[in-house]
Amino acid sequence: MRPQEIATPLTRAAIFMVATVASDRTNEIRSLLGEVSGLTKAVGFRYPEDQLSCVIGIGSLLWDQLSPNERPAHLHPFIPVNGATHHAPSTPGDLFFHIRSQELGLCFELARLIKDRLPTGSEIVDEVQGFKYLDQRDLLGFVDGTENPDQSEAAEVAIIREEEPDFIGGSYVIVQKYLHDLKAWEALTTEDQERAVGRRKLENIELDDTIKPVNSHVALNNIRDTNDEELAIYRLNMPFGSLQDQSYGTYFIGYAKDVRITEQMLNNMFLGDPPGNHDRLLDFSTALTGTLFFCPSMQLLELLSDA
Repeated sequence: MRPQEIATPLTRAAIFMVATVASDRTNEIRSLLGEVSGLTKAVGFRYPEDQLSCVIGIGSLLWDQLSPNERPAHLHPFIPVNGATHHAPSTPGDLFFHIRSQELGLCFELARLIKDRLPTGSEIVDEVQGFKYLDQRDLLGFVDGTENPDQSEAAEVAIIREEEPDFIGGSYVIVQKYLHDLKAWEALTTEDQERAVGRRKLENIELDDTIKPVNSHVALNNIRDTNDEELAIYRLNMPFGSLQDQSYGTYFIGYAKDVRITEQMLNNMFLGDPPGNHDRLLDFSTALTGTLFFCPSMQLLELLSDA
């Protein structure tokens, strides 16, 4: 089963769209699912070097309407995480479109065409235009995605194989929009920022375990199995911002063949490990959204559109 274009390198631009759809528009949604591949080719074929692609994710409620008899084992609405200090909310979302290219204009044109084909009663509840910032840094000034698997290993952590035989080639994705309090963050010394992240800011080297705080972002996102093997996901985070609104943030997007890994990372961040030891970055970054989707293989996506 051929996956959607998930395990591919980060591009310079992306548009993330989350939509809700009316429950009586299933046939029109099937039609849209069948059209997106053709729309992507139509927009991008003149600019192959710009690598336009679109990954489609389907939420739990919509999945039950499209395929009531079979569902991925771990597909469910995003579970909110309520820590003692910080909160990861669950927000509405039936469809997710992850549109990527080296050229933002191509992303925008494809997003516009998709939006125009959403059925009556649908609503874009979240739209974010992401960009590559400097040498792949977030707006906090640190390199983002250092712990991502190598490109040769991305599919291994992101794409389902024998784990779910009926859904080979699929992937789970969790998306969240975080807003940063840059004034408070920039009031910290560089050393305090490094302790919050767990890495050197300039060199991007992880702090030694003897000085790395247990509530640093790096420490709490290190998930291991019973054999002490590290468990990974494939992140394609991107910065976004508005100078007019003075809103600056990171769009978190994590693909995984086992979404429980991502959920454990979020539990560690918001609840703490041990409990109460929450991620220090959350004192400067607020989660505004939280949704979970399943991204079926290309063949299954075609079957859903033809049913």
